[in-house]
Amino acid sequence: MKQTLEYLAIAAAAVLLLGAAACGKKEALPASAEAKSAPQSGSRAIEVSAAQKQFLTIEAAGAGQASDALVLPGRVAFRAQAQSAVGAPLPGRVAAVLVRPGERVKAGAPLLAIDSADAAAGRAALDQATTRLASAENMFKRQTEMMAKGVGLEIDRQEAEARLKDARAEHERARHAAGMIGAGQGNRFTVRAPSDGVVIAIRAAIGASVAPGGDALLELGDPNRLQVVAQAPEGDLRRVALGQEAEVELPALALRAAARVESFSPRVDPESRRAQLYLALAKPEGRTADAAVGLRAGMLAQVTLRVAGEDGLSVPVAAVLIKDGKRRVVYVERADGKFEAREVQIGRNRDGRVLILQGLRAGERIVVRGGLLLDTQAEQLL
Repeated sequence: MKQTLEYLAIAAAAVLLLGAAACGKKEALPASAEAKSAPQSGSRAIEVSAAQKQFLTIEAAGAGQASDALVLPGRVAFRAQAQSAVGAPLPGRVAAVLVRPGERVKAGAPLLAIDSADAAAGRAALDQATTRLASAENMFKRQTEMMAKGVGLEIDRQEAEARLKDARAEHERARHAAGMIGAGQGNRFTVRAPSDGVVIAIRAAIGASVAPGGDALLELGDPNRLQVVAQAPEGDLRRVALGQEAEVELPALALRAAARVESFSPRVDPESRRAQLYLALAKPEGRTADAAVGLRAGMLAQVTLRVAGEDGLSVPVAAVLIKDGKRRVVYVERADGKFEAREVQIGRNRDGRVLILQGLRAGERIVVRGGLLLDTQAEQLL
């Protein structure tokens, strides 16, 4: 019922305004500063009574703000160097899972036990290489001593030296291969944590076959090395710079924190037309770790950046009307109290306001609500 009454009131006001415009006499535009303010549209002036004017909201066109708030969706994520994907160094079968999801581990902590025939072969190869190296060292030492006493031959010493070099190279290869397996005996070896962190995910089940180069068996992440990843529209990227200050809101923690832009993604997503911004969270005084306040990877965030505003005037979106399907006009109140349509060029609109690039000057009074009562043939911009 309330909406019906409001509609009837607006309709009645429109009839009154149109009647007043039809009966009113044409008046010449004053050659004052008003005429210099912007190009005139050539449309006739509309005169309204005080009773009719109460249905209009009139404001002065304001200059654009020196800065603007760019609000972007985001999330908390691990830094690239804070994540580890742990795979299998040798083919085999998972014998035991030694950790749980969410468990904090230190570098070198056991994660998985794997049975592998290659592990036994690798350990045996290291034992054999160690034995051959010891034999080659003894032979070279013996030939060197014999040469010193004058009873040995140089060719024998050189041959012993060549064998020693080969034995050392073979031993180094076997030692490196065995190092990937780790200490132990037989065909079982232990996969260990490459760094400190928390177990994010376990993708290996007992009895599963594994191989080098396959899918990761576990994922580790350091909860004290987090960042915020924001999604910025490609049209706003030019307004963001490295080192720019920002504010991050974390709804799950009811927390606001300062941050700054560290880097940009080198590509724009072809579907969303957005690019990723990477922000570093500031460390509040007395806090040494992100995990200390419950910050977790995957949490939703809202990033607010203060960016430079664009040149021009800012008016409410409702003030701009569409004429003939393509022209944009606003109704300007003249010094004599009458209204005239002024054609304008508009820019981007944000937060209910639209940028006027041409056609108005700061301080001119325009109809920001009720413009359709002055022009029933027009449509609102939004």
